[in-house]
Amino acid sequence: MILQAVLDFFDVKGCLVFIFVFLLVMDIIRNRPPPNFPPGPWSLPFLGNIFTKLDFKSMDKMAEDYGPVYSLRRGNERIVFISGYKMVKEALVHQLNSFADRPINPLFHVIFKGIGIVLSNGYMWKNQRKFANTHLRSFGEGKKGLEHYIQLESNFLCEAFREEQGRVAISPPGRGFNPHFILNNAVGNIISSVVFGHRFEYSDENFQKVLRLDNEAVILSGSALAQLYDVFPGILKYLPGPHQTIHSNYYQIIDILQVEIDKHKEDWDPENPRDYVDMYLTEINKMKEDPKAGFNTESLIICTLELLEAGTESVATTLRWALVYMMIYPEIQEKVQAEIDRVIGQSRQPNMSDRPNMPYTDAVIHEIQRIGNIVPLGFPKMSSKDTTLGGYFIPKGTTITTNLSSVLFDNNEWESPNTFNPDHFLDSDGQFRKREAFLPFSAGKRVCLGENLARMELFLFFTTLVQRFSFSPVPGALPSLKGVLGFTHSPENFLVRALPQ
Repeated sequence: MILQAVLDFFDVKGCLVFIFVFLLVMDIIRNRPPPNFPPGPWSLPFLGNIFTKLDFKSMDKMAEDYGPVYSLRRGNERIVFISGYKMVKEALVHQLNSFADRPINPLFHVIFKGIGIVLSNGYMWKNQRKFANTHLRSFGEGKKGLEHYIQLESNFLCEAFREEQGRVAISPPGRGFNPHFILNNAVGNIISSVVFGHRFEYSDENFQKVLRLDNEAVILSGSALAQLYDVFPGILKYLPGPHQTIHSNYYQIIDILQVEIDKHKEDWDPENPRDYVDMYLTEINKMKEDPKAGFNTESLIICTLELLEAGTESVATTLRWALVYMMIYPEIQEKVQAEIDRVIGQSRQPNMSDRPNMPYTDAVIHEIQRIGNIVPLGFPKMSSKDTTLGGYFIPKGTTITTNLSSVLFDNNEWESPNTFNPDHFLDSDGQFRKREAFLPFSAGKRVCLGENLARMELFLFFTTLVQRFSFSPVPGALPSLKGVLGFTHSPENFLVRALPQ
């Protein structure tokens, strides 16, 4: 009996070993890369490179080791990463039709479901993007164009800064305030004017809730644990983690947006559309016979969420970096103020017609965008056909991620990439010069939809703020340049002193 028990034990053990070896061999066969696929680090069986950080600094290091086109395995998926201006331009511009699709991203698919503007593909994407683009353009025309709304909001923003500085001035001298959500509110109000036809007071509880929930989701989505959800969604959806917070936040935002949309439905007049929501409701009726175009109530909610998020976070984050750099480089702030005094003065507000006459200010804004590195990694794309890139074979359906940070800091394109230097955007005569390697909004067919709006906001908000205030740090508390990395790269929380000019 003892002998039989021993034999039974080894039978079980041998069976387990056989199963493990069989699964290991199947994993190797199943996940073997195709011939001439981009190289990458050795990966663990079954897991891949799940312990490799997916941040821009780690991506830069791997590009040094494996070249500008390399790959990582995440679970059963191989992702190709592209670094450096030359190769990113090749992918997004010269091969724009090869890399225009979106892969399914499990973390965001739970909420966005492959509909809307950002994560849809094919016929639906073309229709949704065209509709949004047309509306943004038409809204910018006439007396109530976007420039007018930004100028009005700039006044509210400056007043909020004065009130905050006045409030903290009651305390011991030298105190400052955190401008984070004041800036988010101001920028968010511009896209709200486009989408909902009105702005929100800075004290509006629901809008403040949307801004804070979205900000938290953006930060958490860049965490290693949240990214792990994309590898094992079937398991992790039942477990606690940052993905649960991200999903909960988006669901709460959607509930608030639904209330706004329901209000529009109550007094919606198809003949007199007031904003994006009204025009979308009209388009839903118009496109009933073409469901593949994706115009329905669910898509309206997702599109509204996408526009609010994309239209708020990146511009507001850039303005926060602007305040940080003005405090750290007061001599540059003084040069901007001198140009403002010379071109605009103090008797009127800045407008977009001033920009061609303000090359230094324009250069400073562009340099803040470059070195602030707001969106280090482009949102994943997918190859729509078999192609080659950098001499490597990229099969159809391969997920690719562009390292936009590597473009903004490319040693071959920038004279001093790691230094805050507005001269990067000035020629020998002190005039503004465009740089091809300036791609903060990405490029190609999936270039940021609101790029023109963002440029307008950055110029008008920044110029108005520096016209009316001098920004300085709280004594002994100079802001950090380290940054916080989520989906965006934002400054650490800081206090600023806004002293009226």
